[in-house]
Amino acid sequence: MQQNFFPTLNAALESEGLLESWELTFPPLPYSGSFSYTFDDGSKHGHYVSLYRDQDGRYERPVHYKR
Repeated sequence: MQQNFFPTLNAALESEGLLESWELTFPPLPYSGSFSYTFDDGSKHGHYVSLYRDQDGRYERPVHYKR
């Protein structure tokens, strides 16, 4: 069974192989907040990533796709 929530941001990003896409200059995710970004994956328009942190501080599995 696939896990959908993770205790840390690193664990959530790693679940989809996106850990290296995270920039240290990105802001921290607040509780009940979301953050999205696009990184250069060599394609024409990049790769879109959206993250959500719930009210308990757990991170949801990232949604991501090529643009």
